[in-house]
Amino acid sequence: MHIHILGVCGTFMGGIAQIATALGHRVTGSDAGVYPPMSTQLEAAGIDLMEGWDPAHLQPEPDMVVVGNALSRGNPMVEYMLDRGLPYTSGPQWLAEHVLQGRWVLAVAGTHGKTTTASMLAWILEHAGLAPGFLIGGVPRNFGCSARQGETPFFVVEADEYDTAFFDKRSKFVHYHPRTLVMNNLEFDHADIFDDLTQIQRQFHHLVRTVPGSGLIISPANDHNLDEVLEMGCWTPVERFSANAGATWQAADATADGSAFDVICEGRKAGRLEWSLTGEHNVNNALAALAAARHAGVPVNAGIEALAGFRNVKRRMELRGEVDGIRLFDDFAHHPTAIETTLAGLRNQVGDGRIIAILEPRSNTMRMGIHADTLPASLNKADQVLLYAPSSLGWDAQGVMAPLGERCRVLDSTEAIIGHLADEVRAGDTLLVMSNGGFEGIHERILDMLERRK
Repeated sequence: MHIHILGVCGTFMGGIAQIATALGHRVTGSDAGVYPPMSTQLEAAGIDLMEGWDPAHLQPEPDMVVVGNALSRGNPMVEYMLDRGLPYTSGPQWLAEHVLQGRWVLAVAGTHGKTTTASMLAWILEHAGLAPGFLIGGVPRNFGCSARQGETPFFVVEADEYDTAFFDKRSKFVHYHPRTLVMNNLEFDHADIFDDLTQIQRQFHHLVRTVPGSGLIISPANDHNLDEVLEMGCWTPVERFSANAGATWQAADATADGSAFDVICEGRKAGRLEWSLTGEHNVNNALAALAAARHAGVPVNAGIEALAGFRNVKRRMELRGEVDGIRLFDDFAHHPTAIETTLAGLRNQVGDGRIIAILEPRSNTMRMGIHADTLPASLNKADQVLLYAPSSLGWDAQGVMAPLGERCRVLDSTEAIIGHLADEVRAGDTLLVMSNGGFEGIHERILDMLERRK
């Protein structure tokens, strides 16, 4: 079968492309921007990539068009597809019908930590010899790819609440029908498609409705928003986890930075995890992944052993380089809660060392100013903040960031950010770049500047 994918260079759709190729389909794809690292992954898999939205990409006509959720009415290829009556589906629907059917699906949902927790879970299953398939919205460094078909019934999927396609406004995750469901946390996000938290909770409850009674739901012990979801009706056993409260899965005797802690399961110590990750949020992610893996048959001690060798996902506190005693980290944080927890983990790691946070408010929700009230406080653990505020930003960055006083500089170009750093940064500093996009290649440009300055 010839499948053509619209929006093929997104992490999710690129994963669909790789799995479809592994299943023996001929796969082609189009996207507005075809560039590494996803283009490199796809070309290595033998997928023919086309840049732009020329309807000629759909000639000769494929057997199926898989439409990414970034595509909307008015797009030339979408209009051609509809006018010609070509068969089409969404990425989540294709995955459900051609990959997940009949498999043991382990889904990881939540506002924060989906990619990291799904990667931990896939690695635990792999380490235990279960050879799972997976589709993850990032590149787990233990695997080096974001998706694979797998060799056993187990399949780990990052379960996103964002909408499915222009013709299916349900959340992606309602298609997956998991047997094991992790719900990490829930806050208001995606203001471009949800009016309020209640709408997101309704989608999460649609997901809860699909988990069988013989399955398992894993949820935090202290998340009121998720508790309200479960109170709408739950027909599945629930196990709770918490880094610092009573629950089925707990942490004890943790180091200040979270790099080591005892895993307590059902009131008994199951082992001690010493690993390369930090932060309370990652302690919670680990507990959730261990719980999900146990449901799939992996003993807790084997899960702890696997996590000791876990390498974090690219762009999750990834050390991009060190020059002249200055370290540069890259992180995907783009919501105040994620920003705050990421900075807290880094502060525990560097102690009194100076942290300079460089933030691009790029997500649709952030650009709309939805989180303006909570953004300054989320950056409190940074010694300096450089906020990228191009003219297209939809809110008064100077006014919003005023509570940080002289600690914050609002700059309208990446050139200005790099110029400021050239004058300011010194040995012993830690630079933390936070964005859910490419940020105009600022990471390598900063490292190049530091090399030249040295």
